[in-house]
Amino acid sequence: MSLHDSEITRRDALLAAAGAALLPILGSRSITPVEAKAILLGAERASHYRFKLGNFEVTIFYDGAVSMTGPYPVFGNDQFEEDVAEIAKRNFLPVKRFLLPYAPVVVNTGKELVLFDTGNGAMRRPERGLLRSALVSAGYAPEQVDIVALTHCHPDHIGGLMENGKPAFPNARYVVGEAEYNFWSPALLAAGSGPIARRGKIVQTHVVPLAEKTQFLKDEDTVTSGIHALNSFGHTPGHLVYYVESEGKRLVVWGDAVVHPVISVQRPDWSLVADMDNETAISTRKRLLDMVATDGLPVTAYHFSFPALGFVERAGESYRFVPASYQFDL
Repeated sequence: MSLHDSEITRRDALLAAAGAALLPILGSRSITPVEAKAILLGAERASHYRFKLGNFEVTIFYDGAVSMTGPYPVFGNDQFEEDVAEIAKRNFLPVKRFLLPYAPVVVNTGKELVLFDTGNGAMRRPERGLLRSALVSAGYAPEQVDIVALTHCHPDHIGGLMENGKPAFPNARYVVGEAEYNFWSPALLAAGSGPIARRGKIVQTHVVPLAEKTQFLKDEDTVTSGIHALNSFGHTPGHLVYYVESEGKRLVVWGDAVVHPVISVQRPDWSLVADMDNETAISTRKRLLDMVATDGLPVTAYHFSFPALGFVERAGESYRFVPASYQFDL
């Protein structure tokens, strides 16, 4: 027997003796492993993501999301279904369901707090309309918002303008495209119960009451120092994107000009059912993709996966979205 074997024997004997001493105390009860089961808590996402852009501070908010059938025919309804499924599979996405998130943006210029789009608001809670609570979690009060800049007047962008029938951001002034505002006129209500008429009614209850405090923008008009609007018509007749710049650092707030992070970027000439002018929307997507890819501009897109921030690069004759990594954390 080796010294090692002898050491093991003595240790085993001591352990056996200790166990025997415990038997009178434990009686006949069996000893079982401790079971500490953790309950399933469900999926959870961060409510906001904040970073510096020059002297500005940018916060992107999670307003919720909805799971929908697709991506076909919501995207690429002018294509073969199998072609849409194929591009989804190549990008590791499901072919029968897709997620549509909502990501409003706040820019703090140091002088003003500017909110881009207001989310779904109370009309679509509890799964959506989370912006108000997310603002508070991020350290803001709705009363602190100085400017609300709308990309367009679809319900998921203007729903948060009102809370309990009153302005949700009572101290703000508002900006919206002149062509956009003029399109959603009371005359649309005469169109019956179609989707345009239904959306027009929400414009009348959420946007029109704020007209006296609203600035109506044209192409390249200034919102405030460091922020100006760019025409990006097609998704709606007066859709705007916003160009933000501070200390040479730039960001484009895309709204719904580019909706899907894969299909809208890699196949900008495929249709989107929500685009009101398909031909113009396609032209706008191509122009914006070319602009940000050429200039290396970061973008935040309202319906991209949270935190909806990244870059666009050229990929052959098309483009590819590259989600942000740690660029904005340094």
